Amino acid sequence: MSSQKIAVYSLSDLKNTTDDALPNYLTSLKFAQSHLLTDVRLALGYTAVIIAGATFYADWKLGWDATKYWTFWAVLVYFMLNGVLTVWIWGVEKGTVFRGEINHASAGRNTLSISSSVTKHIPIYNITVTSTDPTGRETKTQLSSPFTRWFDADGFFIAKPFQQWLAAEIPLIGQVDRKNAPGGEGMVGGREEAMAVVVEGRLETPRKGGAGEMMPPGSTRSRKGRKG
Repeated sequence: MSSQKIAVYSLSDLKNTTDDALPNYLTSLKFAQSHLLTDVRLALGYTAVIIAGATFYADWKLGWDATKYWTFWAVLVYFMLNGVLTVWIWGVEKGTVFRGEINHASAGRNTLSISSSVTKHIPIYNITVTSTDPTGRETKTQLSSPFTRWFDADGFFIAKPFQQWLAAEIPLIGQVDRKNAPGGEGMVGGREEAMAVVVEGRLETPRKGGAGEMMPPGSTRSRKGRKG
Protein backbone atom coordinates (compact mmCIF):
# COMPACT_ATOMS: atom_id res chain seq x y z
CA MET A 1 0.00 0.00 0.00
CA SER A 2 1.21 3.48 -0.86
CA SER A 3 1.96 5.80 2.05
CA GLN A 4 0.65 8.80 0.10
CA LYS A 5 -3.06 9.52 0.40
CA ILE A 6 -4.94 11.22 -2.42
CA ALA A 7 -8.44 12.61 -2.89
CA VAL A 8 -10.49 9.71 -4.23
CA TYR A 9 -12.81 12.05 -6.16
CA SER A 10 -9.98 13.81 -8.00
CA LEU A 11 -9.61 12.16 -11.39
CA SER A 12 -6.29 13.87 -12.04
CA ASP A 13 -4.84 12.56 -8.77
CA LEU A 14 -6.13 9.05 -9.45
CA LYS A 15 -4.70 9.04 -12.97
CA ASN A 16 -1.36 10.63 -12.10
CA THR A 17 -0.75 8.24 -9.21
CA THR A 18 -1.61 5.25 -11.41
CA ASP A 19 0.53 6.59 -14.25
CA ASP A 20 3.50 6.86 -11.88
CA ALA A 21 2.99 3.33 -10.60
CA LEU A 22 2.88 1.72 -14.05
CA PRO A 23 6.51 2.33 -15.18
CA ASN A 24 7.76 1.55 -11.67
CA TYR A 25 6.10 -1.85 -11.87
CA LEU A 26 7.37 -2.62 -15.38
CA THR A 27 10.95 -1.59 -14.65
CA SER A 28 10.87 -3.85 -11.58
CA LEU A 29 10.19 -6.69 -14.04
CA LYS A 30 13.37 -5.77 -15.94
CA PHE A 31 11.65 -3.86 -18.76
CA ALA A 32 14.13 -1.34 -20.15
CA GLN A 33 12.32 1.99 -20.38
CA SER A 34 12.99 4.37 -23.25
CA HIS A 35 13.10 8.02 -22.20
CA LEU A 36 13.25 9.43 -25.74
CA LEU A 37 9.80 11.02 -25.65
CA THR A 38 10.47 12.72 -22.32
CA ASP A 39 13.97 13.82 -23.36
CA VAL A 40 12.70 15.48 -26.53
CA ARG A 41 9.91 17.24 -24.61
CA LEU A 42 12.33 18.53 -21.99
CA ALA A 43 14.84 19.65 -24.64
CA LEU A 44 12.17 21.67 -26.48
CA GLY A 45 10.86 23.21 -23.26
CA TYR A 46 14.25 24.12 -21.82
CA THR A 47 15.47 25.55 -25.13
CA ALA A 48 12.44 27.85 -25.28
CA VAL A 49 13.04 28.96 -21.68
CA ILE A 50 16.74 29.64 -22.35
CA ILE A 51 15.89 31.76 -25.42
CA ALA A 52 13.35 33.77 -23.42
CA GLY A 53 15.82 34.29 -20.58
CA ALA A 54 18.68 35.28 -22.89
CA THR A 55 16.45 37.75 -24.73
CA PHE A 56 15.33 39.39 -21.49
CA TYR A 57 18.93 39.64 -20.23
CA ALA A 58 20.18 41.16 -23.50
CA ASP A 59 17.38 43.72 -23.52
CA TRP A 60 18.08 44.60 -19.90
CA LYS A 61 21.82 45.03 -20.46
CA LEU A 62 21.97 46.52 -23.95
CA GLY A 63 18.62 48.24 -24.37
CA TRP A 64 15.82 47.86 -26.88
CA ASP A 65 17.47 49.69 -29.80
CA ALA A 66 20.52 47.41 -29.74
CA THR A 67 18.55 44.17 -29.43
CA LYS A 68 15.27 44.70 -31.27
CA TYR A 69 16.45 42.87 -34.41
CA TRP A 70 17.59 39.84 -32.42
CA THR A 71 14.53 40.03 -30.20
CA PHE A 72 12.28 39.62 -33.24
CA TRP A 73 14.01 36.40 -34.26
CA ALA A 74 14.20 35.15 -30.69
CA VAL A 75 10.45 35.63 -30.21
CA LEU A 76 9.78 33.91 -33.52
CA VAL A 77 11.93 30.91 -32.59
CA TYR A 78 10.36 30.81 -29.13
CA PHE A 79 6.83 30.50 -30.51
CA MET A 80 7.98 27.96 -33.08
CA LEU A 81 9.50 25.81 -30.35
CA ASN A 82 6.33 26.02 -28.29
CA GLY A 83 4.31 25.04 -31.34
CA VAL A 84 6.54 22.04 -31.95
CA LEU A 85 6.28 21.15 -28.24
CA THR A 86 2.48 21.21 -28.41
CA VAL A 87 2.46 18.98 -31.49
CA TRP A 88 4.94 16.63 -29.83
CA ILE A 89 2.83 16.26 -26.67
CA TRP A 90 -0.54 15.79 -28.39
CA GLY A 91 0.54 14.23 -31.69
CA VAL A 92 3.53 12.05 -30.79
CA GLU A 93 3.39 11.25 -27.08
CA LYS A 94 -0.40 10.89 -27.06
CA GLY A 95 -0.56 10.16 -23.35
CA THR A 96 2.25 7.61 -23.42
CA VAL A 97 3.05 6.45 -19.89
CA PHE A 98 5.61 3.77 -20.74
CA ARG A 99 7.66 2.78 -23.76
CA GLY A 100 10.38 0.18 -23.58
CA GLU A 101 11.46 -3.37 -24.32
CA ILE A 102 12.37 -6.60 -22.62
CA ASN A 103 14.43 -9.64 -23.62
CA HIS A 104 12.96 -12.46 -21.54
CA ALA A 105 13.78 -16.16 -21.63
CA SER A 106 10.15 -17.21 -22.14
CA ALA A 107 8.96 -14.28 -24.27
CA GLY A 108 12.03 -13.30 -26.31
CA ARG A 109 12.70 -9.68 -27.26
CA ASN A 110 9.50 -7.64 -27.20
CA THR A 111 8.70 -3.94 -27.26
CA LEU A 112 5.85 -2.48 -25.22
CA SER A 113 4.13 0.90 -25.29
CA ILE A 114 1.27 1.93 -22.97
CA SER A 115 -0.72 5.17 -23.11
CA SER A 116 -3.44 6.16 -20.67
CA SER A 117 -6.50 8.38 -20.61
CA VAL A 118 -9.63 9.19 -18.62
CA THR A 119 -13.01 10.60 -19.56
CA LYS A 120 -14.25 13.61 -17.61
CA HIS A 121 -16.36 12.68 -14.56
CA ILE A 122 -15.93 8.94 -15.19
CA PRO A 123 -13.49 7.21 -12.78
CA ILE A 124 -12.33 4.62 -15.29
CA TYR A 125 -8.66 4.11 -16.20
CA ASN A 126 -8.27 3.50 -19.93
CA ILE A 127 -5.05 2.25 -21.48
CA THR A 128 -3.97 1.42 -25.00
CA VAL A 129 -1.30 -1.28 -25.12
CA THR A 130 0.87 -1.74 -28.21
CA SER A 131 3.34 -4.61 -28.24
CA THR A 132 5.65 -6.04 -30.87
CA ASP A 133 6.82 -9.65 -30.64
CA PRO A 134 10.19 -11.05 -31.84
CA THR A 135 8.74 -11.69 -35.32
CA GLY A 136 7.79 -8.03 -35.70
CA ARG A 137 4.03 -8.60 -35.36
CA GLU A 138 2.30 -5.69 -33.65
CA THR A 139 -0.71 -6.14 -31.38
CA LYS A 140 -2.82 -3.28 -30.06
CA THR A 141 -5.24 -3.77 -27.16
CA GLN A 142 -7.53 -1.35 -25.32
CA LEU A 143 -8.29 -2.03 -21.65
CA SER A 144 -10.38 -0.29 -19.00
CA SER A 145 -10.83 -0.72 -15.27
CA PRO A 146 -12.27 1.38 -12.40
CA PHE A 147 -9.78 3.14 -10.16
CA THR A 148 -11.46 1.58 -7.12
CA ARG A 149 -9.86 -1.67 -8.16
CA TRP A 150 -6.52 -0.49 -6.74
CA PHE A 151 -7.46 2.50 -4.55
CA ASP A 152 -9.08 1.93 -1.19
CA ALA A 153 -11.86 4.09 0.26
CA ASP A 154 -9.31 6.29 2.07
CA GLY A 155 -7.40 7.16 -1.11
CA PHE A 156 -4.39 4.88 -0.70
CA PHE A 157 -2.98 3.14 -3.77
CA ILE A 158 -2.70 -0.65 -3.44
CA ALA A 159 -0.14 -2.01 -5.89
CA LYS A 160 -1.07 -5.70 -5.83
CA PRO A 161 -4.50 -5.57 -7.57
CA PHE A 162 -3.13 -3.09 -10.11
CA GLN A 163 -0.23 -5.40 -10.97
CA GLN A 164 -2.59 -8.39 -11.12
CA TRP A 165 -4.85 -6.56 -13.55
CA LEU A 166 -1.96 -5.75 -15.88
CA ALA A 167 -0.51 -9.28 -15.68
CA ALA A 168 -3.92 -10.83 -16.35
CA GLU A 169 -4.88 -8.60 -19.29
CA ILE A 170 -1.53 -8.08 -21.05
CA PRO A 171 -0.05 -11.44 -22.15
CA LEU A 172 3.53 -10.15 -22.34
CA ILE A 173 3.44 -8.91 -18.74
CA GLY A 174 1.76 -12.14 -17.66
CA GLN A 175 4.60 -14.13 -19.20
CA VAL A 176 7.19 -12.11 -17.33
CA ASP A 177 5.35 -11.79 -14.01
CA ARG A 178 4.06 -15.29 -13.30
CA LYS A 179 3.21 -14.48 -9.68
CA ASN A 180 0.59 -11.90 -10.63
CA ALA A 181 -0.69 -13.71 -13.73
CA PRO A 182 -3.95 -15.73 -13.45
CA GLY A 183 -3.33 -18.88 -11.43
CA GLY A 184 -0.04 -17.53 -10.05
CA GLU A 185 1.07 -17.29 -6.44
CA GLY A 186 -0.32 -13.78 -6.06
CA MET A 187 -3.82 -14.82 -7.12
CA VAL A 188 -6.53 -16.48 -5.06
CA GLY A 189 -8.38 -19.20 -6.93
CA GLY A 190 -7.30 -17.67 -10.23
CA ARG A 191 -9.19 -14.46 -9.39
CA GLU A 192 -8.01 -11.07 -8.25
CA GLU A 193 -7.72 -10.51 -4.53
CA ALA A 194 -9.44 -7.15 -4.80
CA MET A 195 -12.33 -6.04 -6.96
CA ALA A 196 -14.11 -2.70 -7.35
CA VAL A 197 -16.95 -1.21 -9.27
CA VAL A 198 -18.30 2.00 -10.69
CA VAL A 199 -22.04 2.62 -10.60
CA GLU A 200 -23.46 5.42 -12.77
CA GLY A 201 -20.09 7.17 -12.89
CA ARG A 202 -19.63 7.17 -9.10
CA LEU A 203 -16.90 5.51 -7.13
CA GLU A 204 -18.30 2.70 -5.03
CA THR A 205 -16.61 0.27 -2.68
CA PRO A 206 -17.16 -3.48 -3.21
CA ARG A 207 -19.68 -5.38 -1.13
CA LYS A 208 -19.11 -8.82 0.31
CA GLY A 209 -20.97 -11.94 -0.73
CA GLY A 210 -20.94 -15.34 0.85
CA ALA A 211 -17.80 -16.65 2.56
CA GLY A 212 -16.26 -13.18 2.46
CA GLU A 213 -16.06 -13.07 -1.38
CA MET A 214 -15.97 -9.63 -2.97
CA MET A 215 -19.10 -9.24 -5.10
CA PRO A 216 -19.40 -6.41 -7.66
CA PRO A 217 -22.93 -5.44 -8.77
CA GLY A 218 -21.75 -5.22 -12.36
CA SER A 219 -18.66 -5.50 -14.49
CA THR A 220 -17.15 -2.42 -16.09
CA ARG A 221 -14.05 -3.98 -17.61
CA SER A 222 -13.87 -3.93 -21.39
CA ARG A 223 -11.27 -5.20 -23.74
CA LYS A 224 -10.79 -5.22 -27.46
CA GLY A 225 -7.75 -5.76 -29.57
CA ARG A 226 -6.50 -6.05 -33.10
CA LYS A 227 -3.43 -7.48 -34.63
CA GLY A 228 -1.52 -5.67 -37.30
